[in-house]
Amino acid sequence: MSDAIVIRAMRRDDLVDVLAIEHVAYSTPWPESSFRGLLDRDDADLFIAEIGGEVAGYAVCWAVLEQGELGNIAVSPRWRRRGVATRLLSAVIDAMRDRGVVELFLEVRLSNDAAQQLYRRFGFREVGRRRGYYTSPVEDALVMRREIERPGTGPSTD
Repeated sequence: MSDAIVIRAMRRDDLVDVLAIEHVAYSTPWPESSFRGLLDRDDADLFIAEIGGEVAGYAVCWAVLEQGELGNIAVSPRWRRRGVATRLLSAVIDAMRDRGVVELFLEVRLSNDAAQQLYRRFGFREVGRRRGYYTSPVEDALVMRREIERPGTGPSTD
């Protein structure tokens, strides 16, 4: 089996695997209807990371005008610490750039140091906090933002 990570668009037939990862990764998982609804939206991009034909992780993002949101990113425990999240986040940033997004936002649990480190490596910076944003357990979210440079230019400015 090859360990090459292939990033591709999510399909409806991926949802069984995506939901299995979602339920392991998050204490308050998104319902299947959320993924189905996003798959139908023109402003959303949903990605699968596949290794040897197995769904290793996924990412979901959407854009509204020049702002983007990373809604969710998760990797199966079996495939963690192998660069899957890095490849997915790169795909998200590229997709948002292609949509004309100049700033990308996300929320992350205050206690999720590993995710925060990944986001910081990609140039995300803390811009706020949402008190009690997460449940099970209740916890604050850090709001992080990253500028996305337009093709052929440097980083956008505020």
